[in-house]
Amino acid sequence: MRFIAFDLETTGFIPGVDRIIEIGAVRYIDGQVDAVFSTLVDPEMSIPEGASRVNGIYDDMVKGQPLIKDLLQPFAEFCEDDVIVAHNAAFDVQFLTADIKKLESAAPKGVILDTLQIAKKVYTGLTNYKLGTLVQDLNIPASNFHRAEEDASYTANLFYQMMLKMSGKNELPPIENLVSLSGKEEMRFPQIVPQPKQLDLFDLV
Repeated sequence: MRFIAFDLETTGFIPGVDRIIEIGAVRYIDGQVDAVFSTLVDPEMSIPEGASRVNGIYDDMVKGQPLIKDLLQPFAEFCEDDVIVAHNAAFDVQFLTADIKKLESAAPKGVILDTLQIAKKVYTGLTNYKLGTLVQDLNIPASNFHRAEEDASYTANLFYQMMLKMSGKNELPPIENLVSLSGKEEMRFPQIVPQPKQLDLFDLV
């Protein structure tokens, strides 16, 4: 069973306006961490106080860190065409998609699955389906929340447990079944073919 779980921390809630300040991703193979992609991101703007209160990431921590334009290609190479999972995936996907389109960058090629939607079908009757609630109910070891690598790890553990519960064996069910279970249309990142830039008159001088 091979997949990648990822999570983002951002300066706010509006893709294309607010910016990514941390990316965390873990590759899981048969229930074990195989590799980690984790980095702070310099948003080239001040992080609002409200966001810092939630994730504990402050301006001095991101200053001088890599820019998103330099991270999208390595992130795409890390994910390749593996199945990708995230909790409340639409939020994170919209943020990355905005930058992928703006920068005409490479993107992961795998199907994206939402552990939030799948959990609602697998664990019925819970008071809520926040990641913290699910982690507590399933006794998944946890410490800090709202940091990208940690939340990605919790999401991976949650997804792995759900797959074992569904299939009873250490392999992914058919992807089309998981997409159907989520009740949403299949999600993927856009695959952008960079267009040649139109030459400015000054470029010809």
